[in-house]
Amino acid sequence: MAVELKTIQHLCELSKLNYDEAGLEKVMGEMGDIIDLMDTIKSFDLTYDDTKDNNSISLKEVREDIAQPSFPTEKLLANAENTGSCYVVPKVVE
Repeated sequence: MAVELKTIQHLCELSKLNYDEAGLEKVMGEMGDIIDLMDTIKSFDLTYDDTKDNNSISLKEVREDIAQPSFPTEKLLANAENTGSCYVVPKVVE
């Protein structure tokens, strides 16, 4: 499928990419290849058939959930600074 140069220029503007004419031609070819690949994928039958599903886990294979004592909070926080009674995670987003 052919992709128009105008469409590629618009996509580059939206994604804040700057290309010269040669770069735009290269991107246009690559985008055409990607669209052709997607068209190929659309031709496959991707309907789900549960009779062919052999990846399901039976409940017999899952281990029994047994409650066990947890690790003491004091030991977990022994080397941490400014803890109180929980982990303190520094703020990364303002």
